[in-house]
Amino acid sequence: MPMRKDHMTYAKAGVDIEAKSQAIASLVKQLRYRRTGRGRMMDVKGQFTSLIDFGDVALTLCTDGVGTKLLIAEALGRWDTVGIDCMAMNVNDTICVGAEPFAFVDYIAIDRPDPEVTEAIGVGLQKGARMADCEIVGGEIAVLPEMVRGVDLSGSCLGFVEKDRIVTGAEVEVGDAIIGLPSSGVHSNGLTLARKVLERNEVALGDDFPELKGTVGEALLTPTFIYVRQVLKMLKAVHVTGMVDVTGGGLRNFVRLKKDVRFDISRPLRPQPIFRLIQELGGIEGEEMYQTFTMGMGFGVVLREEDAKAAVRLLGKGARVVGHVEEGKGASCSALDLTYSSY
Repeated sequence: MPMRKDHMTYAKAGVDIEAKSQAIASLVKQLRYRRTGRGRMMDVKGQFTSLIDFGDVALTLCTDGVGTKLLIAEALGRWDTVGIDCMAMNVNDTICVGAEPFAFVDYIAIDRPDPEVTEAIGVGLQKGARMADCEIVGGEIAVLPEMVRGVDLSGSCLGFVEKDRIVTGAEVEVGDAIIGLPSSGVHSNGLTLARKVLERNEVALGDDFPELKGTVGEALLTPTFIYVRQVLKMLKAVHVTGMVDVTGGGLRNFVRLKKDVRFDISRPLRPQPIFRLIQELGGIEGEEMYQTFTMGMGFGVVLREEDAKAAVRLLGKGARVVGHVEEGKGASCSALDLTYSSY
């Protein structure tokens, strides 16, 4: 099979992370209203979910969607897993501050009502809810034939955490260990880049590759892993200083925890074969891969070195120490000579 060594990037595929950050900043600077009394937003910056003051506890609220992974589902005619992704993208963000997710609402925008498609999406949502122990309490289906082609799926999650148990990253110190938890694959990030690479190399979703032990489409559609139960179990036993959902932005997400230290990954987890295939077909640089995809690590836990062994045991299969917090700034993967200065 001929390969087009184009040195593809996420930006060339149509998603410019820097431009996205600028767009977010331009929106956020307009959102200046703050309520008084109960229910005020807590001033904890850089986290993966918002925190709301609610007396003795803090509520958490976040929202996210499945993205262009839905185009893979549409092409394969398989909709029963993307609900897991929708749940995962939200609950994995929720637990980053030590919060327990408990309520979820979904939003489906569709060009035409299709009971078979929505039923299959519901199957995945129900599976995700059970995995996360998070109840789906409502939702919305909008039929928008003039605005939407196909299906868009997103959701919002409500969680809670006792105020004295909030994990913000402020306690992260030089010498802390970084534990990596394995991803299940591509999760729900970087699919625009992956799809463009496959299209440019005329690789069909139904094509088999021996290293994938199945088709390309099956590998890309593998649901995002939900880390809720194992992380909450760990939090009851050890003191954690920071947690990261390794989603869009890859290793750069660690920088969100604390700005005046460097998070170094010296023993990265092994990426699944689908990543090697995408990288080779697209001629993608390692720096781009590790700031776009999970590259085998879907979640990161930062904690004192002396607590690492107990945490690894509680986090279960595949979890291990992948690096440490060092003097400096930013995030790096010294094993591959990669450095990231900011998110």
